[in-house]
Amino acid sequence: MKIIKNKKILIPLIIVGIIVIFMGTINIIPPKKVMEDNPFIVEKGSRPLIAAHRGGKNLRPENTLLAIDYSYENYNVDIIEIDLYLTKDNYLILNHNSTINACTEIKGEEKYYIKDHTLEEIRKFNFGYNFKDKDGNYPYRHILDGVSDEDKSIVLLENKLRVVTTTELFEKYASTDVMYIIEIKDSGERGITAADLLVSQMEQYGLTKKVAVGTYNDEVEEYLSVKYPNIIRGASFGVAKSFIITQMVGLNLFDSSSFSCLQIPTDYDFKDVINLNLAKKTYINRAHRRGISVQYWTINDREEMIELIKLGVDVIMTDNPDVLYEVLVEMGYIENDAR
Repeated sequence: MKIIKNKKILIPLIIVGIIVIFMGTINIIPPKKVMEDNPFIVEKGSRPLIAAHRGGKNLRPENTLLAIDYSYENYNVDIIEIDLYLTKDNYLILNHNSTINACTEIKGEEKYYIKDHTLEEIRKFNFGYNFKDKDGNYPYRHILDGVSDEDKSIVLLENKLRVVTTTELFEKYASTDVMYIIEIKDSGERGITAADLLVSQMEQYGLTKKVAVGTYNDEVEEYLSVKYPNIIRGASFGVAKSFIITQMVGLNLFDSSSFSCLQIPTDYDFKDVINLNLAKKTYINRAHRRGISVQYWTINDREEMIELIKLGVDVIMTDNPDVLYEVLVEMGYIENDAR
């Protein structure tokens, strides 16, 4: 009877032991690196890269050259983060939404979809019209007052408030040290066309090692991973979830993610029931073991910036590059100077 009782205890112990050994073994095995020399990973102990989200949307009108130039010239921005849509005549333009209503002077309920209009049509709208500064003013609303329809595009270009194409952006910044985080917003066939066009332009301007391309569309993500396996890719959230889940349950070896940049928020609400804290050293360490850059968005709070800097993140995306710059100066990472 005593032997039977011991067996009843022994068998569960053996099973637990096997599980412990298995879990330990699969997490000790060195993971295969996605990328050996990822330019979006900073050296241990170095400051994170400053990524101006939408060019620095709280400083100047988002996704305009006015915002991008201001952030780059004044706050040592390392990365320009932008969103792209494809026009009716197949130009890639910087814009966060599928319409231009939110940024421009367009009134009424009708949506002005980018896919339904040509570049020349879109160039006549003021992309700084709805920008409100920190004092609550709209400083760019009257740029086109008294300007004829045929001269609008020129006036907006002079004021850096005209819609920006990727070729215009690359032409201006290709010779600098700035890098890019770019999200393709179109889905389906338009998203695939946008992907082909973007990669072609990256190659043309010699930017394949300076651009992290991402999308929230799983179909476009799959297309990029198959057709362009050598470009630097950010993960769609659907793909990033696999990385996060396997880390949570300790099954790192079973994650086959091929993205180069883990772009995530600091927390995630799962069906409004569970709040997951994603700002953890374990995620950062594991990503670095695989040659993956860890990039958090969209961080506008000073204390949150400080917490992430102490964790050793690679990139902080922010609407307030001025605030992040000041924090890095205060923490002794950079001297207080502009380019």
